[in-house]
Amino acid sequence: MFHTDGYETHAGLLAPARFEALAAHFEAKLAALPEGQRPEHMDVPHLTDPVLFRWLLDPDVLDLVESLIGPDIALFSSHFICKPAGDGQPVPWHQDAHFWRDSIDPAGDAVTVWLAIDPSTVENGCLRVIPGSHRAPVEHTGTADSFFNQETAVDESRAVDVELERGACSVHSAMLVHGSPPNRSTVRRCGYTMRYMPTTVRFLKPDSHRIYLARGRDHAGNAYSSTESS
Repeated sequence: MFHTDGYETHAGLLAPARFEALAAHFEAKLAALPEGQRPEHMDVPHLTDPVLFRWLLDPDVLDLVESLIGPDIALFSSHFICKPAGDGQPVPWHQDAHFWRDSIDPAGDAVTVWLAIDPSTVENGCLRVIPGSHRAPVEHTGTADSFFNQETAVDESRAVDVELERGACSVHSAMLVHGSPPNRSTVRRCGYTMRYMPTTVRFLKPDSHRIYLARGRDHAGNAYSSTESS
């Protein structure tokens, strides 16, 4: 399904105890957010919180990624996207690769694992995808949307809702067109996105970001940071 549709889902990813530990860690991070900071924008938390490598480099996570992109894997990024009940922000339709093209090359080779910290449903603003849209880049245009400054137009009649139980995950290509509506429900929606790429991908911005060799060996001459020093 991943290669034909650009995404797939899995009923579970982490062992139950490991998942609950991650969920508890997230709750502590959420409670510690500075006043006024939106929870949708908890981006690259692993760069300042190395405890997150326990889950980003978990063998079960990397086994899933390896089944899709091969045994030589770099950790590119991560992001807690938490939509609070009532006013959770929408994410406009986009391809991740469009926003990553100045950071990694080819950006379309990266993948995102979307792990449901909370149940993710139609009611609370789950991920929506356009199956098969990963085969070619699409045009993005400027917008005043609150999450991104660009988006792409889609035929929403083709959209599929990716509903996930707590602890389940989806994984999608960086080329897949996807987005999500606002959360107007009474239930929070949080996911942890874990982003990886094959080590054949070149990393273009070592002065402003850090990547990590998660498994295997490098093939692009990239410089990797140590998880112990992060």
